[in-house]
Amino acid sequence: MTKQINIVSTKKLLPNQKQELVDANFTVIEEDFIETNIKNFELSKVNNNLIFTSQNAVQSILQHPKCEDLKSKDVFSIGMKTKDLLTENGFNVVAYTGYAADLAEIISLIYSEESFTFFSGNLRRDVLANTLKENGITFNEIEVYETKITSKKITKKLDGILFFSPSGVESYFKMNTIKDETCFCIGETTAEALENKKVKTIVIADKPSVENVIAEVVEYYN
Repeated sequence: MTKQINIVSTKKLLPNQKQELVDANFTVIEEDFIETNIKNFELSKVNNNLIFTSQNAVQSILQHPKCEDLKSKDVFSIGMKTKDLLTENGFNVVAYTGYAADLAEIISLIYSEESFTFFSGNLRRDVLANTLKENGITFNEIEVYETKITSKKITKKLDGILFFSPSGVESYFKMNTIKDETCFCIGETTAEALENKKVKTIVIADKPSVENVIAEVVEYYN
């Protein structure tokens, strides 16, 4: 890479993550385009199996005084880091996938006779819940965290934009537009949020993690 490349990350990166981009001669702008906060919630009517689709939901449960009562239940999760966080804190994860559609399929095909409690956020996608409903699977939902849109105006000319969630995409477009910037997405669901945005180039990480998004950025421009 001979020229300086300007990119914006729609979430604050860890120091080592940012350094990898700086070392590769990128100019990096970081802004948190969404903010998440734990909600007050009751752990009542919890079914035999638990579903977590984000680390935010896990963090919320870990801070609840009745958290220990849940560790006897089997857990289904999305994302390696979500799974790792659960395992590190004593939960038994019996199945995990990278995407909601895949987890919904596994539950529908193999665990359709079981009952589930889905710990979610206020801006969660509909794919998982809709599939469970369509297949007549017993489940309820407890909203345990809140995602707030925190849009920022980016004035610098950009070459690339890093997106990590559909909510981040929504937040970015509230105050910004895209011309010919390349969009790097953590997964297919995030990329789908860019549909109808007239984006020319979308690059999706092989595996849904921040590290893989960064790897895609470095590879793309080299």
